[in-house]
Amino acid sequence: MPTAVILVVLALAGWLWTPDKDRAQLEARYAAPPSQFIEVAGLRLHLRDTGPRDAPAVLLLHGFGGSLHTWEAWAQGLAAEQRVIRFDLPGFGLTGADPSGDYSDERGMQVLLALMEQLGVRRATVVGHSMGGRLAWRFAAVHPERVDKLVLAAPDGFATPGFEYGRAPEVTAPVEAMRYVLPEALLRLSLKPAFADPAKLTDAMVDRYYELMLAPGVRPAIIARMRQTVPRDPVPLLRRIQAPTLLMWGQQDAMIPLANAADYLAAIPHARLVTFPGVGHLLQEEAPAASLPALQAFLREPAPRSGMK
Repeated sequence: MPTAVILVVLALAGWLWTPDKDRAQLEARYAAPPSQFIEVAGLRLHLRDTGPRDAPAVLLLHGFGGSLHTWEAWAQGLAAEQRVIRFDLPGFGLTGADPSGDYSDERGMQVLLALMEQLGVRRATVVGHSMGGRLAWRFAAVHPERVDKLVLAAPDGFATPGFEYGRAPEVTAPVEAMRYVLPEALLRLSLKPAFADPAKLTDAMVDRYYELMLAPGVRPAIIARMRQTVPRDPVPLLRRIQAPTLLMWGQQDAMIPLANAADYLAAIPHARLVTFPGVGHLLQEEAPAASLPALQAFLREPAPRSGMK
């Protein structure tokens, strides 16, 4: 290869290379009070625990590529009546990479159970969005004694194009390149389909998603999670769920279609659905004022058994 070409290639690589952000700077910006860091199951977990400690507990599980910040509006609205616990799942945000290297749902449930034990939460309402929704319904099926109610916001779980049962999705070369190259414009393009109204995707949201994606260890962890995620037929587990379940869905969800709701309603014994017109996948960020009242009404309904003890 001619020297001039080599120099051009090296110059392009240096121009496109996207290094990790400094952890201390990220924590100063995104881990202000009430954030805290606690050791749970071998992880330094980024956590926010707000609301009265003697109130019924609500656990909020974010989706793929997200962080606890996605719940900010909901958390503020719930904290008057609920103990609201949200955290960055392993491999994301300021929790960062899991030293175990295990990003399976089984590991996620282990972390969730250990967190409940450490915080003294015997039972809780578990709320999950997208990937976090899959973790939430799996936890409710496997640990019914810990779940009072279940809320699934556009949950992941049923097969979709490119995601087949029994087979991990292909990790393409462009995804692998994300370890080294991640233009902010590219991340903005990947976030746009999550909003029905593009105007609701603010520069501040893009900056947050982008900067937390560049937290040390997060990009390799995301790629590792993709390699370890093997979809399974969810119906056998969904049928085991006994907690009252609320499905919440944006009618214009372009990432996990509203049509999937029918599969959940058919499989979960005590489920019902509420939808939101003109709203996309990230309903808790795009339309918190429209979606929060439905969640609050569900939480105020009497549960079959008492909540936190």
